[in-house]
Amino acid sequence: MVMDKGLGLDGVRDFLSVAAPYTDIVKLGFGTSAVTKNLHEKIEIYREKNIPVYLGGTLFEAFLIRNQFDDYVEIIKEYGLEHVEVSDGSIIIPHLEKCGYIEKLAKHVTVLSEIGSKDATHIMPPYKWIELMKAELEAGSTYVIAEAREAGNVGIYRGSGEVREGLVQEILTQIPYEQIIWEAPQKAKQVYFLELLGANVNLGNVAPAEVIPLECTRIGLRGDTFHLFLDKKEKVRSSNEG
Repeated sequence: MVMDKGLGLDGVRDFLSVAAPYTDIVKLGFGTSAVTKNLHEKIEIYREKNIPVYLGGTLFEAFLIRNQFDDYVEIIKEYGLEHVEVSDGSIIIPHLEKCGYIEKLAKHVTVLSEIGSKDATHIMPPYKWIELMKAELEAGSTYVIAEAREAGNVGIYRGSGEVREGLVQEILTQIPYEQIIWEAPQKAKQVYFLELLGANVNLGNVAPAEVIPLECTRIGLRGDTFHLFLDKKEKVRSSNEG
């Protein structure tokens, strides 16, 4: 999942000219879609490459806190979007209510729901992450997104940026990794999840300029993962050859 934080039309075309084959879905980050000119045209450029677009969860929350859920649904329809994000990273929504929104939306579109707060002081224990993820998948989410923000310093990461490894391991005991998108904006975090779960792990909040480097990392064409996909015989030979 790539985060578009305000690319212009030519920027989108340029990005897709090299990275379209490696981009599964694009999020128009936080509330950028509300202040983006030519939004219809921008979405259509992505659509021509068969890349779905959805609006950042912060925009959903901005509508919700103003009691404008129906207006938000109308915007989704207006732009012909087939994916939505349901999140509560900036506001508090009773979880039963959040699951209700997921259930309503899932009847018409593919829902990606985000778990975790954008407040670095709000630390949830692993059992709570699992409980929320399970409930949201049962309510109709196709994927649950593990919050990290674009800075990668909240949610599944400590303030220092270090992965909360115990949390990740606990989540994986109960939630299928295929249904989790791990927000991993920086290379070190991407490498961590690639080593843990393999080349096809779902990663999110990837910057447009980082898609090609990430693809190289996925397939062992970058030093960080060069030896990850070699068999033992090849590892020995490459080591001996210096």
